[in-house]
Amino acid sequence: MSKLQQFFPALSLAVFIALWQGAAWVLDSNLLPSPMTVAGVFWLELVSGQLTYHLGSTLIRLIVSFTIAMLLGSAIGLALGRNKNLNAFFDNWLVIFLNIPALVTIILCYVWFGLSETSAILAVVINKLPNVIVTIREGARTLDQDLLDMARCYRLSRIDTLKHVIWPQLHPFMMSATRSGLALIWKIILIVELLGRNNGVGFQLHLYFQLFDVASILAYSIAFVIVIQGIEHSILKPLDKQSQRWRR
Repeated sequence: MSKLQQFFPALSLAVFIALWQGAAWVLDSNLLPSPMTVAGVFWLELVSGQLTYHLGSTLIRLIVSFTIAMLLGSAIGLALGRNKNLNAFFDNWLVIFLNIPALVTIILCYVWFGLSETSAILAVVINKLPNVIVTIREGARTLDQDLLDMARCYRLSRIDTLKHVIWPQLHPFMMSATRSGLALIWKIILIVELLGRNNGVGFQLHLYFQLFDVASILAYSIAFVIVIQGIEHSILKPLDKQSQRWRR
C-alpha cells in the first residue's frame, strides 16, 4: 500500500461526513440531524451509561449466538462437504432454512419457548446457522485430497490433520463466514430485541422510533458500527494476516 493510499480511509470518512453535513444543512429538518447533533446525543447517552448498558447487552447476545453458530455450523458444514450421502440427505433442509424469513423464525421461537433470553439466542443461531454450513461445506468440497492422503500416510492424528491440513485450506471460507456472520447476526439481534427484549440496541431503536428521534437512532447505530469496525481491525484482520503467513 502506497503512502497516498494510507490516507484514503480517513479521506473517505471525511467526504462522507461532509456530504452528510451538506444534506442536513440543505434539508434543515429533524429527519436528518447534522453530524454534530448526533455526536452530542451520542455523548449524552454515553455519559448517562445508557449507551454502554444497552450496547453491552447486544454484544453479549452477539458473542454467544455467533460462537454457537460458527462452531456448530463449521462442524456440520465440514461433515456435509466430505460426505456426499449426508449432503444429499440434508441439502433440502438447508434450502428450506436458508429461505425462511428471519422474522418468522424469531416469532416462532418466542411463541414456542417464551420471551426469554434463550429464545432470543436460539432465534439468532437458527437464522445464522445455514449460512455458515453452506459456506464451510463449499470449502470442504475444495480440500486437496492429496494432502489428506499424505496426512493419512504419515498417520497424523485427527487434531493435527485438522490443524495443519484442513484449517489452512478452510481459512478463507471461515473468514468469509465470520465477516458475513457478524454483519448478519447483529441485524437479526436488533429484530430479536425489538420484538421481545427489554434491553439492547434494538430495544432502544424501537423506543426512539416511536418518538421519531432520528438523532438517537443514528447515535446508537453508529455506536454499534464503531464496535464492529473495532472487531474487524483489532481481531479479524490481524488473525487473517497471521493465518496467511504460510503463503509467502
